[in-house]
Amino acid sequence: MKALLIWAVLLNFYKLPKTGDCASTHDQVLSIQVTTHQQADIVRNISSQYETVLWSPTSPEYIGAHTEVHLFVPANKLGTVTDLLQTHLLTHQVLLDNTEDLIEMQTRNESSDPRSSASYYERYHSLEDIYYWINKTAQDYPDMVKVTLIGSSYEKRPLYVLKLSGRQERAEKRAIWIDCGIHAREWISPAFCLWFVQYSLNFYNLNNDITEMLNSMDIYVLPVMNPDGYKYTWTTNRMWRKNRSLSKESNCVGTDLNRNFDANWCTKGASNRPCDEIYCGQFPESEPEAEAVANFLRSHKDSVKLYLSIHSYGQMLLFPYSCSNEEVPNHAELFELVQEAAMKVRRYYRNNYKYGASAKTIYLAPGGSDDWAYNLGIHYSFTFELEDRGRYGFLLPPSLISKACNEALLALKSIALRVIQKTQPQP
Repeated sequence: MKALLIWAVLLNFYKLPKTGDCASTHDQVLSIQVTTHQQADIVRNISSQYETVLWSPTSPEYIGAHTEVHLFVPANKLGTVTDLLQTHLLTHQVLLDNTEDLIEMQTRNESSDPRSSASYYERYHSLEDIYYWINKTAQDYPDMVKVTLIGSSYEKRPLYVLKLSGRQERAEKRAIWIDCGIHAREWISPAFCLWFVQYSLNFYNLNNDITEMLNSMDIYVLPVMNPDGYKYTWTTNRMWRKNRSLSKESNCVGTDLNRNFDANWCTKGASNRPCDEIYCGQFPESEPEAEAVANFLRSHKDSVKLYLSIHSYGQMLLFPYSCSNEEVPNHAELFELVQEAAMKVRRYYRNNYKYGASAKTIYLAPGGSDDWAYNLGIHYSFTFELEDRGRYGFLLPPSLISKACNEALLALKSIALRVIQKTQPQP
């Protein structure tokens, strides 16, 4: 019996990992500090191999000296990647030790009935659930909500826009556009669109700011601009970013919808390689999702005064240009608006948001919807990057949805009320 026990202990010993450290059995997200150009080359190489997914920055080309990199590494490649980092003296730490647990937490207790719980808006919801919510909201508020089908995705899923209107009739009403979910893995973005709609409807005639907004402007809300990609993150790959279109030139799937608009399209900061995360597509508006949004805005360009695209993560309030380091004519005015909004968020929620022109604040990103909208004539055009700064990144726990949405709501109201003042029709 004693010999049998010794044999069992030895058998288990030889099953242990042979590396110096105990290997993780979970996917992880690493924070890597790049200090030299040589290290940048190493990390660019690592981030393009080993089944890793680059979280931040968006593309390997943005990795340079003095860059913090957030990298998702699958469990079966973790030993190889960390060995390479140690060999090249790259300082790194584990941001997320078990991404599977966070993903499970994000999809837990899913319910399709908005009336089933007060915490409905503090959870993430599947695409089917969001479609149900859109129909239910329109039924519950027939005098304030109208639903319009503006097009369909590559895989023929509907693109629904909700038009929110106050109960005061005003001639020549101006409008706000808000889109969410252009990048599939940024789940907090559609969650914000749902949050914003329910807040607007529930607090109309109770909150002065939202009442003024709805009485002065129609608000168009597209909760999920990339339904195919969003669906894919729920069923197959939580880290997916692009849409799901197919290319004749490659087996790689998907286009970055925020590189597919006609604003310095496919120049530096985008890629013409279909396998890349920032692939710009075959031509401007080659993707049905981008074309649908562009067509809608072209047909409403005289009324839409404020354009807002919701993303994550990074905690930033940004404005054009993303496609160029050139300043827009009303740069100072837009800077003042985001600065004021960021100060309010800091005052009320004790959280810091960076702000400024996109290209100078983060990096060049040509083909973006915000630049395109600006060039169309919507000169109050913004992109919000919601929480957080990387602690959870794209896997923001449901418990933080409320905080993230309240911060974005405050910033949105701050900017929208100023835009209402600035665009008053002349008597």
